[in-house]
Amino acid sequence: MLIVVYILLGIFVAFMGMQYFMILKSKRNKGKRVEQVGGKIGKAILSGKRAMVYFYSPSCRACKYQTPIIDRLISDGHSVHKVDITRDMATARKFGVMATPTTVVLQGNEIIEFLVGAKPEDKLRRVLD
Repeated sequence: MLIVVYILLGIFVAFMGMQYFMILKSKRNKGKRVEQVGGKIGKAILSGKRAMVYFYSPSCRACKYQTPIIDRLISDGHSVHKVDITRDMATARKFGVMATPTTVVLQGNEIIEFLVGAKPEDKLRRVLD
């Protein structure tokens, strides 16, 4: 019985360690410059204005919560771009995305916010303004 507890505790610690590692690694992306991105995202970068890029996957449970919030931001006229990583992994790699949902806020080609996980709508609106 005690060995089962140790195994479960080990799995829990490993999972939490991986989460912590991903958060630390993602924070290092702040200030990074993104180069050679095409399409609408590339045009937003070239405009020099603040833009948001939302990375998601259809099978992600947290994305099912986050995507309607992103859609509201788009309908409100914000410069927000959605990237399905199952269809465009190359763009996700250029931004350093390791998990979904990830929301990246750009000023020109510089990453000013790198948010991993689902975030409340008010926080997303604050980083866009």
